[in-house]
Amino acid sequence: MEFRQVTTFLAIAEELHFGRAAARLHLAQSSVSQQLQRLEREIGVQLVARTSHDVRLTAAGLAFRIEAERLVTQAALAVKLARDVVAGRHGTINIGYNQIAGQWVLPATLLRLHEDFPNLVVHLWERLTGAQLEALAAGELDVALVYGRPTAPGLRSRHILDIPLVAAVPDGHPWAELDQARFAELASVPCVLPRRERSPAVYDAVVSTAHRMDIDLCVVDEIDDPSAMGIVARTQQVIVFTSAARARSAMPNGLVGVPIVDPTPLLAMHVAWRTTDDTHVVDAFLASLDKAGPHRWQGPADAGGGSEPRR
Repeated sequence: MEFRQVTTFLAIAEELHFGRAAARLHLAQSSVSQQLQRLEREIGVQLVARTSHDVRLTAAGLAFRIEAERLVTQAALAVKLARDVVAGRHGTINIGYNQIAGQWVLPATLLRLHEDFPNLVVHLWERLTGAQLEALAAGELDVALVYGRPTAPGLRSRHILDIPLVAAVPDGHPWAELDQARFAELASVPCVLPRRERSPAVYDAVVSTAHRMDIDLCVVDEIDDPSAMGIVARTQQVIVFTSAARARSAMPNGLVGVPIVDPTPLLAMHVAWRTTDDTHVVDAFLASLDKAGPHRWQGPADAGGGSEPRR
């Protein structure tokens, strides 16, 4: 049984006239008759009774019409679903993000995504940058909101926003009472950096700024676990680095954030996705990200200000 035979039968059933059914289908009347005859031979029953005066459905035809209409409706839904998937309006997307992206990027982006693509199912996964990139490469994530520009082969990325880095210092540290400090002062004050393999974005933001300024940092250690930075700062009375967003919302007890100026090192956030994927759900997310933007850090004015440090 061919689909066109079913649609031809439904046209006859609705018009109860072979001429009008043929005109509706843009076919010759003889072709309509042939399609019906083939359908009836395959089914083995008469669906349409025709006389010189009228056309009517048989009892079998009436029963067949109900299921045939469901079949055509389901086929139309299948076509719509396929087209919606291609357009990014249907499907599932797995989004990786970090804490700051969850506060400053995702809320507005997901609002636009739900408005424009209401049938797109979203799964969110909060992970550190390294874990996100591993999951992205493994196909567990469709997009990742990470610090730094990914350089691994097979990934594309787009810059989203820059967040100032601040110095996190313990109570009692000489910088603890400062409103802000110049970057050049890091040449004489001991600091600790995260190991680049664990936190490349923070490491690169600080070190590259020092290189541009031709400043030798007073780095006394590099540690593997960025989450241990607060403990290291408090126990060794050294400077560690964190984003202005984290300093504002989740600074560990016993630490204060001191804005760094002249210049302010910036932590770049990127959205990343696989180049090998031909998936329109990623296109949908990127379109919503653009519509929700531009994304800007809206922290306090002194996070990147330039007035004199106050001691």
